[in-house]
Amino acid sequence: MEALESLLQQIRACRICEENLPLGPRPVLAASTSARLLIVGQAPGTKVHATGIPWNDQSGKRLRQWLALSPEVFYDASQVAIVPMGFCYPGKGKSGDLPPRPECAQHWHQQLLRQLPNIELTLLVGKYAQNYFLGKSARPTLTETVAHWHEYLPQYMPMPHPSPLNHFWLRKNPWFEADAVPALQQLVKDLLFKT
Repeated sequence: MEALESLLQQIRACRICEENLPLGPRPVLAASTSARLLIVGQAPGTKVHATGIPWNDQSGKRLRQWLALSPEVFYDASQVAIVPMGFCYPGKGKSGDLPPRPECAQHWHQQLLRQLPNIELTLLVGKYAQNYFLGKSARPTLTETVAHWHEYLPQYMPMPHPSPLNHFWLRKNPWFEADAVPALQQLVKDLLFKT
């Protein structure tokens, strides 16, 4: 636990890509050696940057609904680790936020993942997380990867991003909320509430 706490302090003090961050550095993540569920998203948005609380926005609200988790459980780092691909807000692009800065994964991810020995299920939220963790086993598109979610279990569960901007994808792919979400809720329930 001390090693993880030390690493988290180093990450929260990180300034590696400071000159590329429009709002400055504010690494946002949560982790504990006892966590069994790992959520890997993209990068914080402006609301998360402002509060320092991961998934503290409409995307987080939908994600918690998909997982059927209360905020109390979702934000309990002893159960749920939240480690985005980029720890800081990367800035605004033409069609939403910019991609996560690559420095976080390059410099911190492997060190951090080694300190999380009890992770049993990793939720890969969005294409950046899927490409990083699944490598060559990721399908050419996010839709194809998510459609084959059952093939990545029990270690990984690929998911679309729960952003309100993704409503078109969700309407076009109703099978995700009809089939994958109930399975995901059962997986999370079995993992976090097993006796």
